Amino acid sequence: MNIDKIKRVYLLGIGGIGMSGLARYFSRLGCEVAGYDRTSTELTRTLEEEGMTISYADDIDSIPEAFKVASEETLIIFTPAVPKDLKLKAFFQDNGHELFKRSQVLGFISESRFTIAVAGTHGKTTTSTMVAHVLKHSGFDCSAFLGGISTNYQNNVLFGDNDVVVVEADEYDRSFLTLHPNIAIVTSADADHLDIYGDPQELINSFEMFLDRVVDGGKSILKVGLPFSGDISYAREQVCDAYAENVRVENGEFYFDYHSADLTIKDIHLGIPGLHNVENAVAAITVAHLLEISADKIVAALSDFQGVKRRFEFIVKTDKNIYIDDYAHHPEELRAFLTSMKKLYPEKKLTVVFQPHLFSRTRDFVDGFAEVLAMADELLLMEIYPARELPIEGVDSTWLLNKINLENKRLVSPEEVLEIAKTENPELLVTVGAGDIDKLVKPLKEELNHVK
Repeated sequence: MNIDKIKRVYLLGIGGIGMSGLARYFSRLGCEVAGYDRTSTELTRTLEEEGMTISYADDIDSIPEAFKVASEETLIIFTPAVPKDLKLKAFFQDNGHELFKRSQVLGFISESRFTIAVAGTHGKTTTSTMVAHVLKHSGFDCSAFLGGISTNYQNNVLFGDNDVVVVEADEYDRSFLTLHPNIAIVTSADADHLDIYGDPQELINSFEMFLDRVVDGGKSILKVGLPFSGDISYAREQVCDAYAENVRVENGEFYFDYHSADLTIKDIHLGIPGLHNVENAVAAITVAHLLEISADKIVAALSDFQGVKRRFEFIVKTDKNIYIDDYAHHPEELRAFLTSMKKLYPEKKLTVVFQPHLFSRTRDFVDGFAEVLAMADELLLMEIYPARELPIEGVDSTWLLNKINLENKRLVSPEEVLEIAKTENPELLVTVGAGDIDKLVKPLKEELNHVK
């Protein structure tokens, strides 16, 4: 595929965070961009405001005429998340179009560039956004394809004037095997996506294959404890090639020191909270140091970093209420998030609203979820968000709830969450999950901001 010849791009699943980044990329290049998604969201509405044509019906007539005829000027991109029997997908396949996955297109875009790829079952979105921000803020510059909306830039795709690109490398469906990184980061490799991989070892094998794709002379940066080797190890409060120590909270803000063989930086202020984000920052600093960005510029960038939407995002922060929203949907993500909440607010009662994501993930990690959700002082558990899956017999939120060793727990609907917020006025509230729990963010914000 010759990217330079593309004039029209149609995206099946345009509202996905990764797909919307590609849509914005091609729109910026001057291409006509259209697409399909199942539902209208704030993101798809923003894309429409940016000039893209989006249909929400699986209807052939909704495809603009210019996209129907196959040619080298028309690119059709799909995400594996769309249903296999989608009529629109079948139409393109039956009419001579070659369909490309998002990951393949990302591979084409990045193959001739200096690529910094960030992989991991969790931590990759914040880490890749942090790396991109340090490069941008310092003046080094880069382009970036991110798996979330950067709060600093209010976008999930960034454009630079050099040939450096930061890419969030997704392990789902082995997507990251289309990349050829010059610098590769792996933040984590906990068992996940077992509906795709079947066996945790297959997931590990895929990460090893990803690392094998690092170009000659490139570097791999791996979190300590992963079951494969790399060039540089990193950690929080564990001595290795690059690590953070003296991690502390001062006036609700996180500070730490960075150490590697040839660099020590004291009293780094991190613009976002979270012990896990200190760890992510160590990886970002290590990349910046490899690129010879000065310590003072790294420090300034990390202090200015505002994070990613739905990653430890403060929604309400008043004297009476604190409300934080987070995307955590795996037991280890939840553990990292709730541990940081306890460190930040040790005296406050923590009310957790959690929506499990996928029947298969709930089944595969039910004991881990039960253990970590017991860290809450009060748990409001919602029904499982199915996404692409059909129900699995015996797997539901009642089953999970009964396994959680916590006295103050209950199964709730979205409406009940809002009523509880209104009547009980929780002092420290968090919503966590990867489904549609984010629909609660705006009404909860309005409710808590009206508290007298």
